[in-house]
Amino acid sequence: MAMTAADIERLIKAGLPEADVTVLDPYNDGTHFSATVISPLFKGKSRIAQQQMVYETLGGRMGGEIHALALTTSIPK
Repeated sequence: MAMTAADIERLIKAGLPEADVTVLDPYNDGTHFSATVISPLFKGKSRIAQQQMVYETLGGRMGGEIHALALTTSIPK
């Protein structure tokens, strides 16, 4: 089953409720997405740890329903 940008956004927001999340499907192909996730929960965490937190919200869908996700994470300014 194909995912939509809105589906991915909902999953990330459910797992990181304080996050500001934007997900795009730049190629409009339903498998390659880009996401920007800004969360206070990322404070003090490395970029790798931040990205791992986001991937955990996707519940194993990476490599299956989601072929690729270009991910940018940061803490609020």
